[in-house]
Amino acid sequence: MKTEDLINALVADNAARQARFSLIFAISLLAGASLAALLFFSAIHLRPDLAAAAATPRLWLKVAVTLALVVTSAKVLPRLGVPGQSVGVWGWALLAGPALLGLGVIAELSLSPMSSWWPKLIGHYARYCLVLIPLLSAGPLFCLFLALRRGAPSNTRIAGAAAGLLASSIGAALYAFHCTDDSPLFGATWYSLAIAMVVAAGYALGPRFLRW
Repeated sequence: MKTEDLINALVADNAARQARFSLIFAISLLAGASLAALLFFSAIHLRPDLAAAAATPRLWLKVAVTLALVVTSAKVLPRLGVPGQSVGVWGWALLAGPALLGLGVIAELSLSPMSSWWPKLIGHYARYCLVLIPLLSAGPLFCLFLALRRGAPSNTRIAGAAAGLLASSIGAALYAFHCTDDSPLFGATWYSLAIAMVVAAGYALGPRFLRW
């Protein structure tokens, strides 16, 4: 076989492998999100004042931030699952959600009296946030790890952390429709901490379950 033919065959094989992994990833993402949604609607439910909350920008800020994390991490993760793939601009795009939340925090601090800052940060349901977001993330994280095992991540810790970020973003997006603490100060503190817990779990579990 000529060198050029060998190179072409390797390129074609790599393209087929990437396409196969992309399909596996999409199916796993859909399955994980479905598991989280099933758990949410069967055991946690929508907040009772959703109609009234929907008329305020704070709820939609929570949703926008978490969905931004879902979209950007869903673009990054499959690139980490195949050797030789670069995350490119999507790595920087991960900052969109935190930047949006940061703007919300600045607006909240500017428009609210200082005496209300601490109560808004503490909220009423911080401990539920720290429990329910990781709980809602468990199904997606399991499915995403199964997908990554069919790939070949070159850095299992980073891939595991990225899977944790995507899984917890899905969990946080669902939980946003249950949580009645809508202040960006609450979200920046407790949502971020809950997401960080799942990211840390993915980072720690990556080397054990994603080695190839």
